[in-house]
Order: sequence, then structure tokens, then C-alpha cells
Amino acid sequence: MLASYMQRALELAKEAAELGEVPVGAVIVDPNTGEIVAEGHNQPIQDHDPTAHAEIQAIRAASRALANYRLPGLHLYVTLEPCVMCAGAISLARIEKLVFAADDPKGGGVLHGPKFFEQPTCHWRPEIEQDTTHADEAGQLLRDFFRARRKKAAR
Repeated sequence: MLASYMQRALELAKEAAELGEVPVGAVIVDPNTGEIVAEGHNQPIQDHDPTAHAEIQAIRAASRALANYRLPGLHLYVTLEPCVMCAGAISLARIEKLVFAADDPKGGGVLHGPKFFEQPTCHWRPEIEQDTTHADEAGQLLRDFFRARRKKAAR
């Protein structure tokens, strides 16, 4: 199942790229039923909202769908290591498990940077797993996106 959830997140990331957004996708899953509860992709440019990251979009959609600001027992699959803002939202939502593909040494907030979940001020820490099977594909999607963007800007 992990593969199919991350595959869906990668499809969402590609949709974001087609819109000119940084290609990151996320799905929130109920592990008891296997159902995808919500999904999202980056869209801060489209929404004119710097907080419209894939994880935030998915958390907002899941919260609306379940009529609850807490999402206990749910799993979040995302194509890129969450930034510190998204890590904070994951903690506030009480997501049980975070699975991400590519790590983000520059902007990540889980394995890199402030390592949000390791801070004593973090009130909820999800189980964390890196999906190394899809890490290369997710990373390549990002590299290709930024390479094309730089090439376009150089013209």
C-alpha cells in the first residue's frame, strides 16, 4: 500500500509542476480502511498564499472532510521532507505517521534544519518513515522542475 499512496502523491506533484508550482504532493490515509481521506499539492502561487504547501492543503481538506481539526490515527504521505511550517501543522493535527520520499537538506524541518519533532516545545511527534524507494523519483522531479525554470529564466 505504501507504494500506491506515494505514487498518488507523486501524481499530485506532477500536477503541481504542470501549474508552475514546485512539484510536491501529499495524501492523507486512514490506515484502518486504506482509504485516501484527502490530498493536496503545492499551490502557493495559484492561491496567492505562502502557506499553501501540499501538506497544508491535504491537512485542511482532511480536517474539513472529517469535521475535526485533529487527525489522530491518520498517515500523511508526502513527496518531500516537510518544512518546519508543515511539521508544525502535522504536530498540531496529531497525525500519527509521516512518510516522506525525498529529503530536503536546504529547506527540510524534520531530518534537517530545526528538526522540529526533536524540539522540547513540540507537543506531538508522529512516527516518521522515509520512503527511500521513491526518494530518487521525487528528487528527480524537483531537480527537473528547477532546471527547466532556470533555463527559462536565462532566456
